[in-house]
Amino acid sequence: MCGRFTMHHGPDELMARFDIQGSLFEPTARYNIAPTQPVAAVTAHGPRAERLLEPLHWGLVPFWAKDTAIASKLINARSETVQEKPSFKHALSRRRCLIPADGFYEWDRKTKQPTHFRVRGGELFAFAGLYEEWHAPDGSPLRTCTVLTTEANALVAPIHERMPVILQNPDDEAMWLEVGRYKPLDLPPLFSPFPADQMDAIFVSKRVGSPANDDAELLVPVG
Repeated sequence: MCGRFTMHHGPDELMARFDIQGSLFEPTARYNIAPTQPVAAVTAHGPRAERLLEPLHWGLVPFWAKDTAIASKLINARSETVQEKPSFKHALSRRRCLIPADGFYEWDRKTKQPTHFRVRGGELFAFAGLYEEWHAPDGSPLRTCTVLTTEANALVAPIHERMPVILQNPDDEAMWLEVGRYKPLDLPPLFSPFPADQMDAIFVSKRVGSPANDDAELLVPVG
């Protein structure tokens, strides 16, 4: 599962790291991103798959949904079954995105102690994401997304059996975005858990439990 994450790198770093050609907004530093909130996402458009940074609401609303109530149930998509689920099949074929992050949280189920997992060095990385555009009865659009998950690696597994799909290098990120070239059957190799020996796990404040708390102090190690 992935239910909270961080993305506190600046716009210039984002644009350079993901080779983004244009932006529809300027993201701010976030230390406790929660479902239903806007997230920064990288989408690709046109014959040259030019990359665009845009805000998407976290919690997928399929284009065919009657209303937005389904969003809270579709914050994640299991990579093992994503090709089969009606909620995700269309997006997997046509609307894949990168969701930049620099860490994610999981909670120990017994102690409720939160852990911040990050790529070693605190580097930017990308979750594999899907997005859709839903239209309200008045015609106004809502663009939403979900984060794919996979089985946990050896670092995450003691805390949770699932973790987000982290694309492991720029080539994998490009493959994920190129929907015209790479079809759903080409994608399962991208769903392997990110290597545990390239990640760190840090115990952090239980303040992260409330989405109202969104500050750099959340990442200070405790314990």
